[in-house]
Formats: sequence, C-alpha cells, structure tokens
Amino acid sequence: MSRKIIRNGRIVTAIDDYVADILVEDGQIQAIGRKLACGSDTESIDATGLMVLPGGVDCHTHMDNTFGDSTTCDSFESGTRSAAFGGTTTIVDFAFQRQGVSVLEAIERAQAKGREGACIDYGFHVIVTSVNQQTLADMQHAIRHEGVSSFKMFMAYPGSVMVDDAAIFQAMRMVGQHGGMIALHAENGTIIELLIQEALAQGHTAPKYHALTRPAIMEGEATHRGIKLAELAQAPVYFVHLSAKEALKHVVEARDMGVPVFAETCPHYLFFDESVYDSEDFDLARYVMSPPLRSKEAQNALWTALRTDDLQLVSTDHCPFCMKEGHLGRVNQKPYGRNDFSRIPNGIPGVETRLTTIHDGGVRAGRISLNRMVELTATAPAKLFGLYPRKGTIAVGSDADLVLFDAGQSHVISAATQHGNCDFTLFEGREVTGTVRKVFLRGELLVDGEQWLGRAGAGQYVARGESGGW
Repeated sequence: MSRKIIRNGRIVTAIDDYVADILVEDGQIQAIGRKLACGSDTESIDATGLMVLPGGVDCHTHMDNTFGDSTTCDSFESGTRSAAFGGTTTIVDFAFQRQGVSVLEAIERAQAKGREGACIDYGFHVIVTSVNQQTLADMQHAIRHEGVSSFKMFMAYPGSVMVDDAAIFQAMRMVGQHGGMIALHAENGTIIELLIQEALAQGHTAPKYHALTRPAIMEGEATHRGIKLAELAQAPVYFVHLSAKEALKHVVEARDMGVPVFAETCPHYLFFDESVYDSEDFDLARYVMSPPLRSKEAQNALWTALRTDDLQLVSTDHCPFCMKEGHLGRVNQKPYGRNDFSRIPNGIPGVETRLTTIHDGGVRAGRISLNRMVELTATAPAKLFGLYPRKGTIAVGSDADLVLFDAGQSHVISAATQHGNCDFTLFEGREVTGTVRKVFLRGELLVDGEQWLGRAGAGQYVARGESGGW
C-alpha cells in the first residue's frame, strides 16, 4: 500500500483544531506534525484551505433490510457508496434474528452481505426478536467472539418484532454483565396498534395518520419504562432515533442521576417538524418514519440536548424506500400503503446528507461547535459502540479514515445527484454550505469530488469491543 501525506489541512477532531500534515502508511496514520519530511515515493495531497475530519461513523443504518413485505432500496453496495460520498467511512448496520434463525446465524448471513457489497467498513447490531436460554448464550458468544456487542430490541410492532418487558430485562441483565448494550426502539406498541386499528376503522387511510397514531407521549412512556428496566438490570441502555421531548425528559433525568443512559437523534427530527403532515396527499408518505416528526418545540429541545450532551450523537436511521413503485426494480415500496397508511414502509434515506446538513444547520447556525459536530458524527458513536480509537478520531495508530471538507463551498441537495438507490431526499432543493471534497478509507481514496474510486467488497468487517462503556 502506498504512502501518502496530506499537507497543510486544518485538522478538526472532537477536541482539537489545528493545521498540520498527516502521514499515512499501511492504512493507518503514522505521524502528525508540521512540515513532515517524506521520500519521493510518498504521494502528496494538498489540503490547504480544507478541513480534515475523521471519517464519519453512522451507527444506525438499514442496508438491504427486510421489514414485513418490503426491503430497503439500498443494497450494501449502493448504500455504502452513498455513505462515502457523505463523508461516512464506517456503518453499524443490522443482522436480523428472524423466526427459526439464531443470533449467530443472523450475524453470519449479515457478514456475507457485507463481504460481497460493502464499499466502506462495517459492523452489526443484532435485532433480537425472541429470547430464550440459547439466545442469551449466543448473545454472550457474539460479544466475546464475533465482535458484536450491541443488540436492538423493539418495544413496538406487536406480532412482528416486538418483545415484552421480561425479554428486554433478561437480555439487558446478561449483556450488561458481559460488556454489551441493548438498543431500544421505544414506542408503546400495543397502544399504537390500537390507535392504528381505530383510525383505519374510521376510514382514515392517508399517510398523515401514521403520525397521528404514534403520539409523542407513547414514546415518552416506553423510554421511561426502558430506563427502569435498565436500572433493574444494572446495565447501560441506548435509545435509537429519539424524537420527542416527552422521551428526552426521562433520558435527562436518568443521566442526571448517574444512570448509564445514552440516546441518538437523527437529522430529520432536527430539520423537519409535524407541520408537514398538513394534508391527505399520498406524497406525505415520504415523511413516514417511526417515530414520526414531532413539534417545533421538540425540535428545539433536541438541538439543546445535542449541545449539552443529553443526547450523545446523530445517526441517520438510513432506511430508504422509494416513492415510485418499481424504481430500479424495487417493489413494495412507499406506494404499497397507498390505501392503508399502516402498510407504508417506515423509513427515509439520509446517510449521504448527515455531515453537510449538520454542518450547515448546526455549526453555521451557531447551534453547536465544529468540535461537537465531529463528536456527534464520528467520535461518540465510535466510543459508544466499541470502535474507538481505531475509528472516530485522527490520531497516530488510528485507521486513516479521513474526509477533506470544504466548509465554504455551497451546493444544492438533490436526489438526482446523490449516489444511493432512493428516488427522493427530504432535503430536495436545500442549499447547504459545506461540501465533501475527498474521502479516504484506510488511506485509500474512495471519493474525489464527483469521482467514485471505491469498489464493492472493499469494506472490511470491524469486530467491535465493548459497547456502552464510555
């Protein structure tokens, strides 16, 4: 592997901000300093005027994931290519413990998909849908021997993936003793299902009723319940895609008491609110995600929590389904629920727009600092999910996952110029300031402006250490 030196870049990490050179060899950062000397065999990249950021870590993506009758439109190849263009060099996706499939089999199947298609590095959480003694033994084995130290459980979607409180408690107690962490989708599934059936019985089939049947108070109730289960189990807990101030309140209270509670939010909750659900138009299906968008007040509370570390990071929950049935051959996409909102696949794209929107709407808007942006999008996810310091920072010995970022260059976001398979973005037509110029994965150039130099299968599986210990 060739040696490279990135010269005169403004290096920004979660704690530092300075100008220096970075010497890269054998996929790792070998030295950082001013006016580093190197031989003629070293490729030199001039980063003058550009920021050098650690490659982003997105710990919540759904590439080629099937939910019910619908499969996300991004494969591992298309989704990770899109991630790279957005400045993300590592994802943590999901292995799915379906009926009749063990936790370890789920991991093996997911790894096979990654080996074939991933263009960037990747790890997995396991979605656990049933708990027995064998499941618990497999989870322990996964932590110790497979590099999988986090497991997602659903408090929603009864009859599909929802598990009961006893199962959650058992899993929390076991993984907490062995360096793992449970991630919870916190919504009260049985109440929501009742509200859905009542709405349909009244003839309410439009996408807006997805939001109206998933009230914020039910996210708050489930979050509070999940925290109490974690307290009883003496284990850390992580809440995915937190959207409601009713949920945030319980996270803040628990953290103030010293309980190891962590949570993420997503860009769509930071830039969009429930005012979009203003008609019966099916086009609103693009805003169908779970939890749904919340109030403007909730949005402001999320920004405050990111600034004060009551929320630890921003992930994307990249779970893309197309608005046009048959786009690129994808079936059972958003139109699958044209006559029944409960059948609209839940999820939106976002892996390519995270860095630029957070920079423009967070840093430039004065809501968070530049260092905090790096922490939210790279360092904190790496620390929480056992990837640090290999990932998530710029330091000697870390992987040379580097993003050259032009903080002054503006561009307009459009689905037509993005690099995944989804046919829409919620940010369509939005002008943002801040553009990814080059992306390196373990020292190899993947993205050079609009040029794609990566390839399917070049990403590596990253075995993770303990989760939730930060």
